[in-house]
Amino acid sequence: MEVRAPSPPPSTETITLGGGCFWCLEAVFLRVRGVLAVESGYCNGHAPNPNYEQVCSGHSGHVEVVQVEFDPRALDLSQLLRVFFAVHDPTTLNRQGNDVGSQYRSGIYTHTAAQEEVAREVLAEAQAAWGGRVVTELLPRSNYTPAEAYHQRYFENHPDAGYCAFVVAPKVDKFQRTFQSLLKP
Repeated sequence: MEVRAPSPPPSTETITLGGGCFWCLEAVFLRVRGVLAVESGYCNGHAPNPNYEQVCSGHSGHVEVVQVEFDPRALDLSQLLRVFFAVHDPTTLNRQGNDVGSQYRSGIYTHTAAQEEVAREVLAEAQAAWGGRVVTELLPRSNYTPAEAYHQRYFENHPDAGYCAFVVAPKVDKFQRTFQSLLKP
């Protein structure tokens, strides 16, 4: 009988996260060590290939998300999810600050059963930390559409825009202060 060595972990993994405006999450995750790519988009709605206006109307059912590709050898999923919970408010239903609507809901959208298992564990930690008030949904990712080109790397391209200066920048600063060991060099 032949004994096989365990398979090495995949060289990349992708998870999709919603936590308010995708500009905020994208700006943070682009700075995380082990993250290879971040794409803003929309998922888990019913309309096929929605655009920004359809998603903002709340009628498509989609959530604004970032699709995060990372190297699991450099950053494990539980670390990535702890950053996610630290940089948005997972206790407000369909809202992040002044951004209100189901398109801003908190969600972890998994690509594999293994991701779902890790996400359940970290979600339980978050529930304990926030006294059971976390409203983050945990679902398989479905009906994903990339956001329009002008949304990609928005903070990087418009750092002085009002929303970026007053909403995105403080989240980036909080990440950099709280997770110094996870900052890209």
